[in-house]
Amino acid sequence: MKLKAKDIAKKLSISPSAVSFAINNKPGVSEETRRKVLKEIEKMGYNTNILSKPALTHNRNIRFIIYKKHGLVVSDTPFFSALMEGIDREARSLGYNLIVTYMDENKDNLKKILHIIKRTSPDGIMLLATEMTKEDLKPFKKLSIPLLLLDSYFESENLDTVIINNLEGAYKATCYLYKLGHRDIGYLHSSVWINNFDHRMAGFKKAINNKGLKLKENFIFYLESTIDGSYKNMLNILENKPKLPTALFADNDIIAFGAIKAMKEFGIRIPQDISVIGFDDMPFCEMIDPLLTTVMVYKQRMGMIALKRLVERIDEAPAETIRIEVNTTIVERDSVIKRP
Repeated sequence: MKLKAKDIAKKLSISPSAVSFAINNKPGVSEETRRKVLKEIEKMGYNTNILSKPALTHNRNIRFIIYKKHGLVVSDTPFFSALMEGIDREARSLGYNLIVTYMDENKDNLKKILHIIKRTSPDGIMLLATEMTKEDLKPFKKLSIPLLLLDSYFESENLDTVIINNLEGAYKATCYLYKLGHRDIGYLHSSVWINNFDHRMAGFKKAINNKGLKLKENFIFYLESTIDGSYKNMLNILENKPKLPTALFADNDIIAFGAIKAMKEFGIRIPQDISVIGFDDMPFCEMIDPLLTTVMVYKQRMGMIALKRLVERIDEAPAETIRIEVNTTIVERDSVIKRP
């Protein structure tokens, strides 16, 4: 007979997650609950001294779908690698196999993958929704499989979501520049749309308004969200010799890297002439010159939090859906200078 967390949970009137925590000796349940779970398992004929996680797994699967609409934001970067590492680590700790699937807008590819999902019937689906639109969600909602969105959300969709607090992060970064004496603050804004960048723009504008500054449209520079693209776009902008601010907030570190490279070629010193602050805190931030001040995103934690909530939906089917926003932290390095 296979040992099933749901059976034990039903007998003891507790959640399957609590059973898993008790067996794996993890925090989150009382010692009394842990003893009750182990006693019940012994009644079922199992030796609790040699009990291991595989006893509870019996091939439970979560499919993590990486949706690439255009691939100009979602790509093989340390940001998404760290996110996936957090998801995979938490999946294994809770006894789930993680199946990673890449998807794009190709209709034939979409049909094939949806057919595979229906046939294999995973316990849950996590969608990396960074590049997705509301329309892209429709086929996944029809699957009737527990679903969670990661890294984007849509106001009218009643789905569990885990996202970065983008507005707060951009607001915090802009206020940081203001605190260091900058009054002409510009924006390196992505020319490629995703929800996250819209919310960062909202945070930037909120800070500019709250600090009594004037939003200068000529200080908003639109760059492609790749290193090569942002570099080339910034070169084109600088060739026209525009008036420049004293500081720039970038939608992400990649855009900041490309823009800094272009500015250096034009003899613009960072941070002496222009301060730059990024967003994400990628490992490259500590490798470029100058080291990049940025907004740190807790990438692995986001992945772990998302996986934990999806498992909760699988095990307990809660009536409510939730949106979890993970706050950010400013990491001070060398690319921002205090104005006299």
